[in-house]
Amino acid sequence: MKLPRRQFLHLAAGAVALPAVSRIAGAQSYPTRPVHIVVGFPPGQAADISARLLGQWLSERLGQSFVIDNRPGAASTIATEQVVHAPPDGYTLLFVVASNYINATLKTNLPYDFIRDIEPVASTTRSPLVVVVNPSLPIKNIPDLIAYAKAHPNKLNMASGGIGNSTHLAGELFKMMTGVDMFHVPYRGVEPVQSSPAKSSGVGQTLDAAENVSISVQHSPARASPVHGTIPGQRG
Repeated sequence: MKLPRRQFLHLAAGAVALPAVSRIAGAQSYPTRPVHIVVGFPPGQAADISARLLGQWLSERLGQSFVIDNRPGAASTIATEQVVHAPPDGYTLLFVVASNYINATLKTNLPYDFIRDIEPVASTTRSPLVVVVNPSLPIKNIPDLIAYAKAHPNKLNMASGGIGNSTHLAGELFKMMTGVDMFHVPYRGVEPVQSSPAKSSGVGQTLDAAENVSISVQHSPARASPVHGTIPGQRG
């Protein structure tokens, strides 16, 4: 018996992918044991927070534990591969983020076929990206950032949550659109950028109370500040 799609849509509150739900038996009693939600990023990052909120919501309504399983690395490729190779019984879910679609588009050597191996179930989460800089820099808005970066080519570090994820590609798009040159420093998720001791040597720091951060630039280990505005010539 298949797990009714409408029923699961009503239960899910985040971007979750469920492989091969056709083999789930006893849909009306699902779940009968703990369910694992695999997240491809470290604890404390937006995807992790959203998954934990989802897991708590589902646990309260279904009476079973929804365990968050953090498998950071390779822009969610490691987490995705784990779910693809898990038994297709509905007890191992993948918390899908933009990185999954980016990987499927740009990479040809993935150990899975994302479109074939993962079935989307629900999508209700949107994550805005924010630009932050060290407050010691003379940057108050986007035009200031562009002007400073052009005056100091390749002197600013652009931290991201990992090669190929949304923060990295957003940063590269920013560089292409503005003609600036910044040095990319990838991390295994956005949260490690905040806590890494390497930030004192100039690695970007990411601070955003709501969601992930797209570009973070700093020269010293200080609290980051958001910058506002749009790229000149572009609509907000």
